Amino acid sequence: MTDSILSKAATMEIPINSNGDTRTAEDDSLEQDLQQVMVSGPNLNETSIVSGGYGGAAEGIIPTSSIKGPAVRFNPEYFDRRCGNTPKPDIRSKSRGITPSHSAASRIANQPGHYPAPSMHHSNSNPMMSEEATRGVAVEKFDSVKKWSINTYKCTKQMFSERFGRGTKTVDLELEAQIDVLRETKLKYERILRLARELTNHFYNMVQTQQALGDTFADLSQKSPELQDEFGYNAETQRLLCKNGETLLGAINFFVSSINTLVNKTMEDTLMTIKMYENARLEFDAYRTDLEELSVGPRDAAAMVRIEMAQQQYQIHKDKYERLRSDVTIKLKFLEENKVKVMHKQLLLFHNAISAYFAGNQQQLEQTLRQFNVKLKPPGSDKPSWLEEQ
Repeated sequence: MTDSILSKAATMEIPINSNGDTRTAEDDSLEQDLQQVMVSGPNLNETSIVSGGYGGAAEGIIPTSSIKGPAVRFNPEYFDRRCGNTPKPDIRSKSRGITPSHSAASRIANQPGHYPAPSMHHSNSNPMMSEEATRGVAVEKFDSVKKWSINTYKCTKQMFSERFGRGTKTVDLELEAQIDVLRETKLKYERILRLARELTNHFYNMVQTQQALGDTFADLSQKSPELQDEFGYNAETQRLLCKNGETLLGAINFFVSSINTLVNKTMEDTLMTIKMYENARLEFDAYRTDLEELSVGPRDAAAMVRIEMAQQQYQIHKDKYERLRSDVTIKLKFLEENKVKVMHKQLLLFHNAISAYFAGNQQQLEQTLRQFNVKLKPPGSDKPSWLEEQ
């Protein structure tokens, strides 16, 4: 009786599975959990660690998302516990190396377990904004090229029509005559400027020759006692001519500088405005011809829209043409007044200086330069300083 009871008790305490191994239901469930963890990988965001004994009362829940480390760690004591040599510790806590603590567990448990994902709106908005800006610049450039192409085509067509006598041209006879006179005047003044520069270069070489000749006469007067007076007179004459020549060179240089300013700045600025005026006239005639061709065509809805747009462009270019024509008229008037004033002064200076020099009147030559406020450069001022040469 006693032996049967003991055998039943032993049978109840040590269950045997189908393979003959002695393992408990707790070990089976734990092994299944470990296998599931190993298969599922290190994503433990939805799991939790229970502090305290396995299967005992929960002292605190620790979210695994707040613990950094490997998801699965090999524990050699597990095999010893399977064989029954060691007691059954908390494998989940031990594999993490976490000692159960009431304060730590409660503090970690109070932390929120869900962290919202960072907003990607800012990072996504920057590429979108840059892409939109790039697209806007490209569209703007395309529109600019399109307008330029249309305008160039119309102007080229109008220019060839005028050349071959098929198109009409807007002409202001009085203004065109003034423009032709200005261009002829500019050519003549350029010739005066070129000849005055040549005169300056030749006269400068003559002055340098006179200076060298005077130095040679002075040297020979010291070395030739029998011709000392004759060499001395010639040396003094050449020095005087050289000094007066430098004074005349100052007057001629001032004359050349003023003519150069008048021709290459004042007249050139007016001619640039005239060129803009001529381009505006060509554009105005091109859009006027376009409007006239559309006006004699059909009058359907699409044609009326094109006529309205052509009317707007015609008005824009007409206003531009009239504004530039007014600017050219004003500039031509002021240029004529300025030209007369400048040339009157410069021609008088040139005449008085040349006459005084060749008459040998040194006082009159110096007085002419003072009258026209011409300041002579000191000798050697054109040469660079020793600091500039370094």
